[in-house]
Amino acid sequence: MSRQPNLDDYLQKGMYGEKQLKPDEKRKYLGTFRERIVVALKKSQVMEKQIYSEVEDLMKKNPKAKLLLNGDLSYTFLTKYIQLARKHNHSYSIVTNNDSNTPIGLVLALDYAINKENIYITKASNQQTETVKKEGLWSSLKGVLIKKK
Repeated sequence: MSRQPNLDDYLQKGMYGEKQLKPDEKRKYLGTFRERIVVALKKSQVMEKQIYSEVEDLMKKNPKAKLLLNGDLSYTFLTKYIQLARKHNHSYSIVTNNDSNTPIGLVLALDYAINKENIYITKASNQQTETVKKEGLWSSLKGVLIKKK
């Protein structure tokens, strides 16, 4: 049996707005729940020159998913993903929330829960090995320079 709203309920609604489920989670994930996310990228990943091929593959596998982009990022960084969404006929939105500072730059989400455990894409192991090789080269050069002294 539901109770009738009273004056206090109307005042609370007027001061704070409608009650929301998990508002902090929705602010972090660009307006959607974590349980609905297919894939997410950090802002720094969206700002890289290349498109993550995993995002395109997941767009192909999930044709009903919606692309959410962080409006705090420059449009030049978002353009490549907007073009990708158009190419695969996905709807997209640029989400700007001045009240929140989220590290998330891109979210591909569905309208229903899928509860995917790992939603983040990590850098490829190829990039990590290149870094190790560069460090190895620098170390060897440093060793040569020290020997000459």
